[in-house]
Amino acid sequence: MSVTLPPPLIADNDDNAVALLRQYYGSTYLDTGCYTGAYFDSWAPQNRAADSNRFTADDLVAITFLSVAVKAGAARELLVTRAARFAELLDAVGPDRDLVDETGELTPDAPILLLEDELRTVTDVGRTIATKLMARKRPRLVPIYDVVVGRVLNTEKVHRDPIREALRADGGALHTRMLRTRAAAALPDDVSALRVLDVISWMHGKSA
Repeated sequence: MSVTLPPPLIADNDDNAVALLRQYYGSTYLDTGCYTGAYFDSWAPQNRAADSNRFTADDLVAITFLSVAVKAGAARELLVTRAARFAELLDAVGPDRDLVDETGELTPDAPILLLEDELRTVTDVGRTIATKLMARKRPRLVPIYDVVVGRVLNTEKVHRDPIREALRADGGALHTRMLRTRAAAALPDDVSALRVLDVISWMHGKSA
């Protein structure tokens, strides 16, 4: 299954894509007109590196900016009763890295799939919340899934591998375009190439 890119990402220029990013993140980054989701990428930066292999209360706050939340029971599982298991799985995934550099398709025993599967056994955590939590810990590696983005990209059934293949096609042209568009919108490196793709797709889908 191949990705279907939205019109702003197949246009001859980046103008519409940049405009969508500026609408979402603000004319200047995080100005008063930005969407609340703009805070997800750089929320509570002070301990992110040290906490890269464990879920924290800051992560639970961060995903609320993306219009989802975990209930008290789920928070207890993530932060207390199953924290060690999730730390083990995050460690197995390895450090953050660009999805475009991942050369092979996922096998059923891939650590990143095991992490998602484990997250989805947490009370009231489904695909969307799981990928948002994972993207909080590995923003360059894990694409966020929600129904709008899945519909726009035609990735409702399988999300990550089709995006990986699209990013790698033509010598990484789409990945390069995401970085170029990010720079044109004056966004920081905290906003990953995957997040640029996510936001442009989501903004297009919401307005379509």
